[in-house]
Amino acid sequence: MRTDLIRKTALTAAGLAFTGGAIAGPVTTAFAAPSTAKPTTQTQTDRKPNGERQLGVRYEAQPNFYYCGPAATRNALSVQGKNINVDDMAKEMGTTEAGTNSINDITPVLNKETGKADAYHSVEISKPDADAKQTDALRADIVKTVDGGRAVVANIAGTSTDTNGVTHSYEGGHYISVVGYRDNGTIVRIADSADPNQASYEVTVEHLADWIATRGYATS
Repeated sequence: MRTDLIRKTALTAAGLAFTGGAIAGPVTTAFAAPSTAKPTTQTQTDRKPNGERQLGVRYEAQPNFYYCGPAATRNALSVQGKNINVDDMAKEMGTTEAGTNSINDITPVLNKETGKADAYHSVEISKPDADAKQTDALRADIVKTVDGGRAVVANIAGTSTDTNGVTHSYEGGHYISVVGYRDNGTIVRIADSADPNQASYEVTVEHLADWIATRGYATS
């Protein structure tokens, strides 16, 4: 698949599938204060024409460099009108300074807080680069989940470029929320807890699929 995404050569499908991690980067970014963000209070799906849906997120930045898993989950659940303490979720996920181990540790928390045992399930993209079938499945999963009023949580690694040409690099691994789409899912909107100055941006679904590759995502 043609992609601008750059990966660490150490990443392999066998060794790092579903693996989480903490943010590798400047401490000033990792500890950016949540109060600098401007959260919204809209929780319903904003239904627009031309294959576009956006969910209202009550955004909060993560309080430290290794809470990306709990923070992404909190932001994802906020679109349902829920406000769960990130410390409580971190305990449930087994989050440490090494990060949250796997998307499989996040999916049960999403189900618990959504109130349905089968609200979410985990999907693995096991190859180092997503193929067309996996990318199409991701696009369909995002559209279905967002149309149902829920956000997707994705475990990513590496560096990718958004639709404005800005690079986002998480070589040590990271978790993000997918909270909307346009062009029938060709372009997806990200809520990123790492830095409130880059809290929201869009990427192509192809780039997102390759960003997730060797890891996984939680979807309805």
